[in-house]
Amino acid sequence: MPLLTTGISHHTATLETREKIAIARTEYASHVKELHELDGVEEVVVVSTCNRTEIYSIGPKHSREQVRRWLQNMGDLTDAEMDEHCYVRERELAVRHLFRVAGGLESLVLGESQIVGQLKDSWQMAREAGGAGKVLDRLFQHAFATGKRIRSKTGIGEHPVSVAYTTVMLAKQIFGDLTSKTVVLVGAGEMIELCGRHLHDKGVSSLIVANRSLDRATEVAEEFGAHAVALTELPSVLHKADIVISSTASPEPVIHVEPIKAALKQRRNQPMFLVDIAVPRDIHPDVGKLGNVFLYTIDDLQKVVDKNLSKRSEAAEAATGDVNDAVNEFMRWLNSARAAVYLQNMHKHARKNSEELVAKALRKINAGQDPEQVITQLANTLAKRILHLPSTRLREAAEEQDDELLKVANRLFEPEDTK
Repeated sequence: MPLLTTGISHHTATLETREKIAIARTEYASHVKELHELDGVEEVVVVSTCNRTEIYSIGPKHSREQVRRWLQNMGDLTDAEMDEHCYVRERELAVRHLFRVAGGLESLVLGESQIVGQLKDSWQMAREAGGAGKVLDRLFQHAFATGKRIRSKTGIGEHPVSVAYTTVMLAKQIFGDLTSKTVVLVGAGEMIELCGRHLHDKGVSSLIVANRSLDRATEVAEEFGAHAVALTELPSVLHKADIVISSTASPEPVIHVEPIKAALKQRRNQPMFLVDIAVPRDIHPDVGKLGNVFLYTIDDLQKVVDKNLSKRSEAAEAATGDVNDAVNEFMRWLNSARAAVYLQNMHKHARKNSEELVAKALRKINAGQDPEQVITQLANTLAKRILHLPSTRLREAAEEQDDELLKVANRLFEPEDTK
């Protein structure tokens, strides 16, 4: 029962290609059922994020092509596109891949933790749709435990590696609890939206968005329950700001020394944290010379991001041993589970023959035949039946010079006293 991972990710394909095979959450259940109905697919879990779409499946070798073809048809991809972008990993490599994904080691942003929740949702929906069985259940639970162990042991997610998130974490380092602070966001582009989202997640309830277009400022402000003002009103609200984050497309500074001086006076020189993530700069560099002002530029933040990326890379390297240990542990369980299936079949075969022969022997004894003779015959017949197929296979192996199978047989049936 080979374990397979079939997918396309940011490592192998552009966003345009990934969009073709992206699967909406509302379609998970139906796609799991479709895949589960393919010939040979015994278990299946579908994972789809902005960076990857992957199918984890259990089934015989021929199911590999079935799953790959399903993915191709679903995304309407050509054979050439599949050959270029699609990867298939089997057995131990599939296990290792999932454990690295769960640990954030395969993410676009190294060490990000959002993927764990996405994997859990995928696993849960597959279970509800009847796709995940004993093996994939165990695999995904091992993956969650491995991801948790990697994060707690290496601290891989502790160092922010985006400019927006780094901005918010620096503010937290300066002020501690941000919930009581007022933040003024200058601009209304993607970077400001990201900062607003991070600040909102940190519990900041007092947010002001200032933008040249009041309509756009209002649109962004509504997402976070913030207050919107036109850029011309910025000087009148600066005194409220514990934190100012600016990212506009202005060719010249929009925040100068005098308005900040006036704001500090109204604030009775309570400190202000200003972050300029615009190029060209939004905040005049002389603002940084004022007392009680902490001014960071995009270059300052990039240094922090680069340093944190280096720390995450070191943590990822340190996590290799944890991944290896987890893979080995799961593979031992999987191999034991495979052996259990074979043993069950052997016992079933032996029980069927023994029950049939015992019933026949009892009838003979009840009919008056010699019990000793009946039992001897029973033992001989049972041994022949159980050993018939293995004996045939061994003779074939000898004729074909299959030394490996002969060695295995010798190991299985060699009497203890001859070792």
